[in-house]
Amino acid sequence: MFLSVFDIFKIGVGPSSSHTMGPMLAAARFLDALREGRERKPGSGAPVRIEASLHGSLAFTGKGHATDRAVVLGLLGYRPETLDPAEAERREAALGIAKRIDVSGLGPLAFDPGKDVVFDYGPPLAGHANGMVLRSFDAVGGLCLSETYYSIGGGFVLTERELEEGSLKGSDAEISRPYPFATAVEMLAMGEASGLGIAAMKRANEAAGGSAMLDAGLDRLWAVMDACIDRGLAIDGTLPGGLKVRRRARAIHQALLGERGSNVVQPHAVNDWLSVYAMAVNEENAAGGCVVTAPTNGAAGVVPAVIRYYRDHCVGASHEGIREFLLTAAAIGGIIKTNASISGAEVGCQGEVGSAAAMAAAGLCAALGGTNAQIENAAEIALEHHLGMTCDPARGLVQVPCIERNGLGAIKAVAAASLALRGDGVHIVPLDACIETMRQTGLDMSVKYKETSTGGLAVNLPGC
Repeated sequence: MFLSVFDIFKIGVGPSSSHTMGPMLAAARFLDALREGRERKPGSGAPVRIEASLHGSLAFTGKGHATDRAVVLGLLGYRPETLDPAEAERREAALGIAKRIDVSGLGPLAFDPGKDVVFDYGPPLAGHANGMVLRSFDAVGGLCLSETYYSIGGGFVLTERELEEGSLKGSDAEISRPYPFATAVEMLAMGEASGLGIAAMKRANEAAGGSAMLDAGLDRLWAVMDACIDRGLAIDGTLPGGLKVRRRARAIHQALLGERGSNVVQPHAVNDWLSVYAMAVNEENAAGGCVVTAPTNGAAGVVPAVIRYYRDHCVGASHEGIREFLLTAAAIGGIIKTNASISGAEVGCQGEVGSAAAMAAAGLCAALGGTNAQIENAAEIALEHHLGMTCDPARGLVQVPCIERNGLGAIKAVAAASLALRGDGVHIVPLDACIETMRQTGLDMSVKYKETSTGGLAVNLPGC
């Protein structure tokens, strides 16, 4: 399975890739299936009404993640990468009055957002913790089409049939790649045989699919990440959702700028720079802003924070180094996604911030001239020291502890890269073993600690 850099890094909207972007895409896909008509029930009439039900983690934390709104926007024809917030808000308000969606190729469909998105708090669907079912009915109430979708993390969505067939596919999955590594062992072996670095192999794999605009695409990813940091550093206020979490990135950033050139700055202030970059992104994500999944929205601050740290604070930083960072990080993210999970609802936050830290550590190590062995070591160190991390967002919001957790993930990523660069790449725990440990730990982890907000910090905070 080949996952492109643009599969791992997707431009979208907050607050969650699994709970916002995935359901939005699923709803849009359902409309496509209705138009095609191939799976409609024999003898059913034309569809006139739609309803959706959310299951598992999508139900338990759906309100906090705006999952119901994501379904509405998907049925209105929006997709995360092209969403116009102002236009979407106007159309959503009109739908609330008309209770009808006008769908090109289908005609008007009755849909009441307040009644036709059902939160089912019973047992999760069998395929994945993030399940949803979309149904359409004809004029006499007969079922036209029913489709089950699973949002499996990072904005990836599979139908029930696709999940059963194991048919997760990335970009142009059928194309032969020159370096088709699916594990870290294979990656290192191919690098040794070819004499190429990880980023160079990833670049060759992307080129095999005809990615003539690869560098432009990488530059756009970084531009969106960088702009997200800048927005987060410029905005004050309170985040939505009811926890009344104050944005802190701007005030911290202003204080750090004021300390520049001072003789009283502590050496560890560099950690504050890393944290504030990450927190800026995740405050934007919590507010529903434009972010890049890296590899998820809940962990979207780690990779941009470490790239910004590389660009603004590291000796010898270059634009080409940022491209190498992104390609290397995507290679590591693809291995983790293929062999374990990046979904907090499936394996806890070890799969989100842990994976992001591994990707960022590998990317920074590569950009600073690390060997393939050192890069693999950096990723392993970062992931290993997130093993067992639970996902327990207060009130189901991607705010507490998520925003600060991204800052600490960025700090761990830089520390991991630095440790790896101090060594020769030889180490005890292989990255593949660490990834498998994360997968097994996720299987053993109680569902209370996997994004349902039914355990951990989510139930032990006063007033939550």
